[in-house]
Amino acid sequence: MAKQRMDKPEQNRPIRETTYETLKHAIILGEIPAGTRLIETAYAQSMHISRTPLREAFRKLELDGLVEYVARRGVLVSAFTLEDIEEIFAIRNALMMLIVPSIIKNINQEDIGKLQKILERMDVAQEARDAQMLSILNREFHSTIERVSDKRRILRVIENQEEFVMRFSRMAIDSVVRRSGAHQEHHDMLRLLGSRDEAAFSELMRKHISESMNACLAVVSKSAKDMPSALD
Repeated sequence: MAKQRMDKPEQNRPIRETTYETLKHAIILGEIPAGTRLIETAYAQSMHISRTPLREAFRKLELDGLVEYVARRGVLVSAFTLEDIEEIFAIRNALMMLIVPSIIKNINQEDIGKLQKILERMDVAQEARDAQMLSILNREFHSTIERVSDKRRILRVIENQEEFVMRFSRMAIDSVVRRSGAHQEHHDMLRLLGSRDEAAFSELMRKHISESMNACLAVVSKSAKDMPSALD
């Protein structure tokens, strides 16, 4: 097993919960790669916990589809499938369509100004072909738009999907720079928000999310062809 540095879970929450959240975060963001074998003794020692909360965390991760028990091999980190990506982006699209009317209703000049400043930084990153920074600013731009809706319950659901979106953004990080049309779409979003054109903004957001999904699907499809199965 490749040595993983795992921080000790927070002490102000039940150990089983923080252990689960710590491992979930590391798996989703690719810090623990697909195919990695999770050895109880090693992770218990690394995280400074007993094996009982670790086993409970493994069970929850299995229910999430993030790990699987394989005969004679133990607990392995699962790879994201094409179906996983399609489902997560379908959820994201549906949630965005729910909050678009509120975004259009609530947007004000202060929000436009914040988005404009983020977009100016994105212009610099795009020009420099700095995919890493562009990926970070991309999430900041979209999160800022989402928060304008002030739909707290829906935003909590969106936040629950945020780690997945971050992972997929990293997976397709090179295509973020190559697909200059995606960056232009951010300028178009800001323009449509300024004019409060709900129909056009909704259509553009659907297109933007769909093309992001297709970029991620292409990366995963290529990886599946280039790499042997973790179970081989």
